[in-house]
Amino acid sequence: MNKSQLHSPADVSLAEIIALIPAAGIGSRMKSDCPKQYLNVAGKTILEHTLAALFEHPRIQRVIIALNPADTQFAQLPIASDPRITTVIGGEERADSVLAGLDYLADLPTGRTTWVLVHDAARPCLHRNDLDSLLQIIDHNAGSPDVCGGLLASPVRDTMKRMVSLSETGSSTTDHTLIAHTVDRNGLWHALTPQLFPLQLLRDCLIKALADQACITDESSALEHCGYRPVLINGRADNIKVTQPEDLALAEFYLSQKAKESIV
Repeated sequence: MNKSQLHSPADVSLAEIIALIPAAGIGSRMKSDCPKQYLNVAGKTILEHTLAALFEHPRIQRVIIALNPADTQFAQLPIASDPRITTVIGGEERADSVLAGLDYLADLPTGRTTWVLVHDAARPCLHRNDLDSLLQIIDHNAGSPDVCGGLLASPVRDTMKRMVSLSETGSSTTDHTLIAHTVDRNGLWHALTPQLFPLQLLRDCLIKALADQACITDESSALEHCGYRPVLINGRADNIKVTQPEDLALAEFYLSQKAKESIV
């Protein structure tokens, strides 16, 4: 499969934007009794904050959520009855859940080009101006057909270290993780979400990458595997993903600041 088979210029005047949230994970690193997207922060579940951030943008009128087949909590949320939301059954890995949502969308009749905005369920602090910047990719695609999509990201600020395994050192007497070397952080970025790509292109790339058993940690990596170079859009560093227990307090702080900004 080559680029000419995967990608054709999109008619942006007819473009539809649909958000897709993979939410089938159990969030084991949170050490919680429930998946992290259902933990409460600032009066709502993390997932409700995430959905609210997406629906604040007028160009997003529909959201697909890929849920764990054993999920019983989403249906209990007030937002579950929102007609703009459709749920599908997700898979074991993130890529499987995203593909389940894409398969659902691909089967729908449409006369418009569809762009899919994939966003983490546990990333509730997304700002409207970041979404505006990312969605400009669609408008720019009209004059630049090589633009395949892009993602929010932030430049690495900290010093980066690569670890060395104990087997490589020949030592079996230490419990500590050792440094192999310092990594040059120049040109390194933290990949965030949302990530935005044409529906058919993202679906084709995910299918190929999974068939090739490539390492797929986000949607962009599937496109990279197929030879594409998504655009990095500089996003806010407070667009954090709640992963560890200590992230909850930070998310609550950022959400409170975001609420204050919306009042001003």
